[in-house]
Amino acid sequence: MTDIKTVGVAGCGTMGAGIAIVCARAGFRTIVFDTRADALERARGQTEAFFQKSVQRGKLAADELPKILQRFEFTTSIEALAPCDLVIEAVFEDLKVKHALFAQIHPVVGAHTIFASNTSTISITEIAGGSGRADRFVGMHFCLPAQLMKLVEMSPGLVTSDETFETAWAFCKALGQNPVRTQDSPGFILNYFLIPFNNDAIRLVEQGVAEPADIDLAIKTAMGYAMGPFELLDLVGMDTQVLLCDAMHGLTHEPRATCPALVKRMIAAGHLGKKTGRGFHSYGDTKIFGA
Repeated sequence: MTDIKTVGVAGCGTMGAGIAIVCARAGFRTIVFDTRADALERARGQTEAFFQKSVQRGKLAADELPKILQRFEFTTSIEALAPCDLVIEAVFEDLKVKHALFAQIHPVVGAHTIFASNTSTISITEIAGGSGRADRFVGMHFCLPAQLMKLVEMSPGLVTSDETFETAWAFCKALGQNPVRTQDSPGFILNYFLIPFNNDAIRLVEQGVAEPADIDLAIKTAMGYAMGPFELLDLVGMDTQVLLCDAMHGLTHEPRATCPALVKRMIAAGHLGKKTGRGFHSYGDTKIFGA
């Protein structure tokens, strides 16, 4: 059981939209905040398409669809987050941006409200330090795509209270997710391995060793991965990948975490991945993964 009834998701990009789907699907009132009205409308459309596809595939009863959709609220007003018992941040991997966001949310919500960050590289303690409630702050890194993957990396900061962590852990279980506890360390578990690994795959393309489709097929066939590195990179987006690399390299100085030049050229060309219809692969639509 969890005391959390209403959840806020701040940021409605690929990750934020997926987290919102997970929360509403589990029965929680879900308020999705973003400063961009167009991003909210896109997320609303993607969300509805995802659940409609779930009905078509027999994974969701048709009479459940309107109930789930009624749990959503999409808003550009920060004040709309006031009823939230938990706010999950899913914005750019930039410490200043995250601090500015939490500084806006802090005076709006109740004293009991827990803050969580979906960061995959930045220190939870550092983000919490600019939140106004470091003791009620926890890392909740959902595995992409959140609406299909069950893993959540749960990371306490140095001053996160035991009660906060236990409440967030119970909430994660109530979502139907599988939480694992990690220390507040760069990349936690997944991205400690994944960012250098994906960069290595990109460098194989840069060096002309193999094409993205062939590398994806090799990795999926021989290693049993659900997605190849380039399918995942297209889902993450090149604009996000460069931020992940910069954050990870800045913290670890690991050479393999340095962003490959090809990623920056793709950003300049507007080939960001699935969200723009073209990345390492080409796409006929920009629907959310699984829809």
